Amino acid sequence: MSSAPATPAASNPADGFYINRWIHSLGGLIERHPGWMIRLSRSESKVLSGQLSKIKIEQPIFIAGLARSGTTILLEVIAGLDGIGTHRYRDYPAVMTPYLWDWWLAKAGAKAGERVERAHRDGIFVDADSPEAMEEVIWMTFFSHLHDPSQRNVLDGSSSNTAFETFYRDHLRKLLIVRHAHRYASKGNYNLARLAYIHRLFPDARFIVPIRHPATHIASLIKEHRLFNEAAASDPRTVEHLRRVGHFEFGADLRPINVGDTSKIEEIQQLWKSGEEVRGWARYWAMIYGYVADQLESDTELRDATLIVRFEDLCTDPAATLEHIFAHCRLADEKAIANWAERLHLPTYYIANFSTADEAIIEEEARAVRRRFGYDDSGSQPLLDIVSRSADKEIDCLQPVDPPY
Repeated sequence: MSSAPATPAASNPADGFYINRWIHSLGGLIERHPGWMIRLSRSESKVLSGQLSKIKIEQPIFIAGLARSGTTILLEVIAGLDGIGTHRYRDYPAVMTPYLWDWWLAKAGAKAGERVERAHRDGIFVDADSPEAMEEVIWMTFFSHLHDPSQRNVLDGSSSNTAFETFYRDHLRKLLIVRHAHRYASKGNYNLARLAYIHRLFPDARFIVPIRHPATHIASLIKEHRLFNEAAASDPRTVEHLRRVGHFEFGADLRPINVGDTSKIEEIQQLWKSGEEVRGWARYWAMIYGYVADQLESDTELRDATLIVRFEDLCTDPAATLEHIFAHCRLADEKAIANWAERLHLPTYYIANFSTADEAIIEEEARAVRRRFGYDDSGSQPLLDIVSRSADKEIDCLQPVDPPY
């Protein structure tokens, strides 16, 4: 039984991506038989029905932002708190049957393994027990259109799928049993297009939406896209693996989220294909966060349940920002805040080396939307001031600061 993380990982830039062979084979088998996995999971739920009936899903926490906005660090922070249950790398590939899979791993003597730098090469080290975004496997099983850029990928407050909703609630309860936790937390970048739907399912949910200044955000996205393209060229299994776990943020199978404007999606894809990466990513950034801004401005209850967290605030004023996050999520752990505040800082492992022309393109494409999130000194009230507070209005909003670029 291998103890390596069940996802591509690299201990140093020379090692490239690592995909465990037997995990990859089992993942392929599960992908080909989703109906079988659903039936097995439902049998698992019947066996556990007595325990499941006693578990309430209360104030689940959903972290959702474009990749490279700080979602992983936020998940690491929250997952480390007592009583919080999250998905982990070890949950793949049998994500649909968490209790049975956890039992089998224990019987097999599976270990967390050595911590290695994850495939993104961003200084974050992981092992099989590290928290990770895994629930996308479930979403893809019940909603076949979610990663088809030619279709609208949004699930809103009017969306309904009884089979999924029953399965999903049972799944979260089983995960809480496995993790010996009382509260669920997740990272799901694609949940940006499902905030209203999730809020309908869990009215007391707390949402954290990280955002990053478009200039450095786009630089990071481009860096990762090229890195994952290189991985695909050296090992085609990487593309298969990322598809199975529901990661289409960059690489050979890059797929944008269609939030309702298919013509704009086609424009973005054409820009990427034609080599106009900067404009393509800038237009995509503006489209996604513009959609988020519109949604929060039009939905008061969702707005009150959502906290916008700027990446720069998290890195340059971590203590205050983490206090704000914890208060919004109804969490309390001063020691955890202090420990993380000492570790967080702006990235130093790469430089956003854009030309003057590239900077002008980013400004042209993203200016209007970035201003809505406080990346501006015009004095107008940004969206940040509107949504960075809890439903009971006890928390002061983060004040806009000049981005350090």
